[in-house]
Parts: sequence; C-alpha cells; structure tokens
Amino acid sequence: MDYSVGQVAGFAGVTVRTLHHYDGIGLLSPGGRSHAGHRRYDDADLDRLQQILFYRELGFPLDEIAVLLDDPDADPQEHLRRQHRLLSDRIAELRKMAAAVETAMEAQKMGINLTPEEKFEVFGGKDPEEHAEEAERRWGGTAAYAESQRRAARYTKDDWKRLQAEVADWSAAYDALMEAGEPATGERAMDLAEAHRLHISKWFYECTPEFHRCLGGMYVSDARFRAYYDSMRPGLAEHLRAAIDANAERRA
Repeated sequence: MDYSVGQVAGFAGVTVRTLHHYDGIGLLSPGGRSHAGHRRYDDADLDRLQQILFYRELGFPLDEIAVLLDDPDADPQEHLRRQHRLLSDRIAELRKMAAAVETAMEAQKMGINLTPEEKFEVFGGKDPEEHAEEAERRWGGTAAYAESQRRAARYTKDDWKRLQAEVADWSAAYDALMEAGEPATGERAMDLAEAHRLHISKWFYECTPEFHRCLGGMYVSDARFRAYYDSMRPGLAEHLRAAIDANAERRA
C-alpha cells in the first residue's frame, strides 16, 4: 500500500509542512508519485520516518540523522538497538517510547507488519520541528545563533561524522568518570567540562566560560536538555553543570 502526504502526517502526528521540509532536504523523499504528481509514501518510507522521529525525540539534529540513516554500514536493527539503549536511560516520561522501540525491533525480527497507527502512536501528536522553530524564535537574533547556523550549513556528512565521533568519545569518558565516582569539582571532571566548551567553540560558536555556565544551567532547568545528557548516563546533566561551574571558576 501507499499513502498520501496528508495520511502520513495524520499517522505520525506531524504537519504536512514538516513532511515537505524533510522531502526538500532529501531526508525523506517519498518512494512514489501519483498520476497527478502528488507524493505517495510506501511502507519503507514510513519505516524511515519512524526512525527520523525516534532520533528527533532523542535530540539529534536533522543533518546528523541523515548521516546515521544513510550510513551504508548501518542496518535497521543497529538503529533500533542504539535508540533503545538511549531511550531506556531516559526519565520516566519517555519510558513509553522505549517500549515502542522494543515493539518495532520485535516486529521487524518476527516479520510482523505494524500498522501506520501503531508505528507512530508513541509520539503523541508532537511535531519535532516545533522545537527547531522555538530555538529560532528564542535565539534567532543572537550572534551565537547566527554563527552556529552559518557553520552548520557548510558541514559535509564527513564533518558530521567527525563531530559525532567526538561526542561519543566525550560521552564515554564522562560516563567512566561518573562510574569511578569522581566529583564534579575534580580535575578530571573540570577537564572534560573544558573539552565540552571547546567542542562547542570548534563546531558551533565561540563559547566563553561564562556563557558555558549559562548553558550548564539550561542543561538542568530545560527538560529536553536534561533528558539528552541524562540519556548518556542518569544524573550526568547535574554532574556536568557542577563541573562547568567549577571549570569556569578555575579559569577565572
């Protein structure tokens, strides 16, 4: 079967505008067209949209999602395993989504075809692009936002892969630090906080120690940022915020 753009928007709880945007940037181009030239989505397209929305819920930007989904060495099960690992570490409000990933994994393994409604019911009608629009409304007039947009626009897929590798290495190092019970005010934690600040300056915009402290506060106060860092390890957002504060004091 295939579905119209309006039907798919209804299944997934996103807007038609969002689907047009995904098509326009090559992230999700429908597999067919009607005789009149209208978009028609098949089951493979719905599976890809499901993966996109899972990654958006996890806080991944669209450019990075494209890299992940277009990686020739990755397979759908690997995507689901990664998502399941991240989602399982999220706070209680996202446990329903972790269960949905498990359902998708089992359905694929057993050859069960989920209905479009079953694939997307977990997202609860939330459109992930609303967050991107909110970011532009809140910070669109700042120099940092403009610089971040300018740099990101010129990155290639290889650039995003390098960026992702750096994040993965940093995350593993911070996880090991917390596993060892090291305090946020220790040298190693402050060094990783500094590495975090330098990563932002390298890839997005100049991040001063004081601005880094503002970000640290947001990582704890904003539920979305807290969920992103706590998906790496429960409690990491709070620990990182304290390490960022300590590092800023050290550099003052």
